[in-house]
Amino acid sequence: MTHQAGCLCRAVGIGIEAEPLAARMCWCRLCQYLGGGSATVNVCFPAENVQTQGEVRWHESVADSGNRMRRGFCLECGTPLFSIAESRPHLIFIRAGALDDPGLIGPEAVIWTSAAPDWAHLDPNLPHYPAQIPPVA
Repeated sequence: MTHQAGCLCRAVGIGIEAEPLAARMCWCRLCQYLGGGSATVNVCFPAENVQTQGEVRWHESVADSGNRMRRGFCLECGTPLFSIAESRPHLIFIRAGALDDPGLIGPEAVIWTSAAPDWAHLDPNLPHYPAQIPPVA
């Protein structure tokens, strides 16, 4: 495998046979829930190049963008692992913290800054967007 990822308890393992397409820091309200109050950093890969071992529980919701999302997490330890937009099933977003090498790629943009709390630190070296931006592919 090119890259590896997984959950805290290692009940879920992820193999990725591709390089990342993009990475974004998201401050939408749903990501704040997933990030325990902070933003999430999400790394995009082609879905066809990602293999999972172990049981993943999926939660469906509608994101602030209006996209119907499936978010996957470990059934054992609860680690947030994935997001998939129904409108873009060819892409999968893996939480940067789940990557065995979380430094693989850093955020290239900060999205949903309009939903960030006043105390949020927004990296001045990255482009900021108040809402969703166009998909990477």
